[in-house]
Amino acid sequence: MSDELIAGVTALAGTSLGGSLTVATVPVAVTTTTAAGGIAGLLGFTTTATTIVASPVVVPLAGAIALGAALTYGGLKAYEFLKDQQSSAQGQP
Repeated sequence: MSDELIAGVTALAGTSLGGSLTVATVPVAVTTTTAAGGIAGLLGFTTTATTIVASPVVVPLAGAIALGAALTYGGLKAYEFLKDQQSSAQGQP
């Protein structure tokens, strides 16, 4: 398979597929300040509340496809290089 064909197929798949892929969920602390309850609130005292919420880490699907294609292509080129090195070391054309 030629390099141009691989690049073309990867570009086509990356641009035609929309959407996103959630790769992780990260906890995020959100702190808010509110009026205290009861008499303390009437006197103007405040209290803070900290809430932990889950925030997703999202990447575009096209980026995941491009990364997979680049890793696969790099593996193919490394395999071909090592195969050529082995055959030249054995004296075969």
